[in-house]
Amino acid sequence: MAFDFNVAEAFSLKGRIALVTGAASGMGEQFAHTLAGAGATVICASRRKDRIEKVAADIVAAGGQAVAIELDVGDSDSVKRVFEHAQREVGLVDVLVNCAGQLDFMPFTDIGDEAWNNLINVNFTGMMRMCREFARRLIEAGKPGSIVNITSTTGMQVMQYVSCYGSVKAATNQLTRQIAAELLDKNIRCNAIAPGYFMTEMSEGFLATDAGKAVADSLPTRRVGNVRELSGALLLLASEASSFINGVVLPVDAGQVIQLK
Repeated sequence: MAFDFNVAEAFSLKGRIALVTGAASGMGEQFAHTLAGAGATVICASRRKDRIEKVAADIVAAGGQAVAIELDVGDSDSVKRVFEHAQREVGLVDVLVNCAGQLDFMPFTDIGDEAWNNLINVNFTGMMRMCREFARRLIEAGKPGSIVNITSTTGMQVMQYVSCYGSVKAATNQLTRQIAAELLDKNIRCNAIAPGYFMTEMSEGFLATDAGKAVADSLPTRRVGNVRELSGALLLLASEASSFINGVVLPVDAGQVIQLK
């Protein structure tokens, strides 16, 4: 039997319009570059307008296509505006990467109500808002699409000092599966990447501490990940290469969640 799987075509995002939240730095910035490199027109979205404008400019300078649009996932009106702006400027978004998030390392007994509520609003409700608006517009247009939620291995195992963050990430894992089930007949897939420990602007403070260094030493690789090592998983789930994959939460953690103690 002839092997008829065209790798380049399957992983190509040429003609696709991808919106990346949290694109100002870290994983989101890397994802914006990765999607543009695969041919997508990328909307770089974040509250930090100056940062996303630079990310978009860097993509364009490298030969890609990108625009920057300010976004606060914690505000429903802002979520609607970003999709409206994107549709006017470049077209209907058909790839959504939810990477916006906040992280707090603290003992459970030190968590205040404001910090708790803010993490839920940004990391969980914000993701829901983006998925909901994305799906509504694709359903109205009768078009297929792909959602890639960025969750965390903290939502798959119990760890110290991340009671709120880890609980919220567990909720986003379940939200991913629920959305996949609900949109199954609409040809809109929803999957998630659950990164382990990666060096980003958000995590570098903790990873520089003795506790953070101890975590890195305990990993199977004896090091934390580089955000470039998430690119393969992203391209798989965003593209038609994963046309038969739906409702999956994929750990990218060098085996952290399965290592034997």
